[in-house]
Amino acid sequence: MDLGIQDKTALVFGGDSGIGWNTARILLAEGATVVVSDIDQAQLDNSADQLEAPQGKLHAFAADVTSAASLAALHAKVRDAVGEIDILVQSSGVTGAQGLFHEIDEEGWAKTIDIDLMGPVRITREFIADLRQGGWGRIVYLVSEDASQPYDDELPYCAAKAGVLSFAKGLSRTYAKEGLLVNTVSPAFIHTPMTDAMMNKRSKELGTSFDEAIESFLDEKRPYMELQRRGEPEEVANVVAFLCSELASFVNGSNYRVDSGSVATI
Repeated sequence: MDLGIQDKTALVFGGDSGIGWNTARILLAEGATVVVSDIDQAQLDNSADQLEAPQGKLHAFAADVTSAASLAALHAKVRDAVGEIDILVQSSGVTGAQGLFHEIDEEGWAKTIDIDLMGPVRITREFIADLRQGGWGRIVYLVSEDASQPYDDELPYCAAKAGVLSFAKGLSRTYAKEGLLVNTVSPAFIHTPMTDAMMNKRSKELGTSFDEAIESFLDEKRPYMELQRRGEPEEVANVVAFLCSELASFVNGSNYRVDSGSVATI
């Protein structure tokens, strides 16, 4: 499918694995120039090596989303390498502090919100001037089913993702007349390193195999996921790539659920 982004430049945070990596792969295949970023340069370089890209079409620069200075340094590298960006995909994040409300201290709340809510805010603040140039731009934030269907054992993550959902909706009203469209994608229980870690922990706690931990999690915690499996990263990345494209020219302020029906409401 021709997404109409052959002459566009995309910056993908969380590009070393999972949804971010697969989004970068699709955008590259569609002819875009792509910069991937994550916190660990060595891991990022290894992941970038696995992406098939023509010479000069792919760049990998590490950055820390909790640091405005680190993001400013990243911006300087991006500007030197590719100029201004047209597309921003924010896919990086952490599960953060887990447990019931009375079990999570202030530090757990602060760290989770600093990465999962303030990270997108800092990134956007740093790159918004690029995205407002030229009369065409796209921002896609990876949110979560948790933004609209919170779970009692990960409330800091739920609150942060709900904040990003509201933040994105507000931005979509601010910049649409300039040609900058802002949307979100809300996955549920995708096959990523984050959910691998969750299921490894669960299997140890329950004394079961990894696959049994997934099966019991689906039965007990995600009963509305009608397909009864984890989603694959590319299944989410396909939707992200669409929202980055010319095909999504009338989509703004929307939240696309890619969750197998996990969110129980309409």
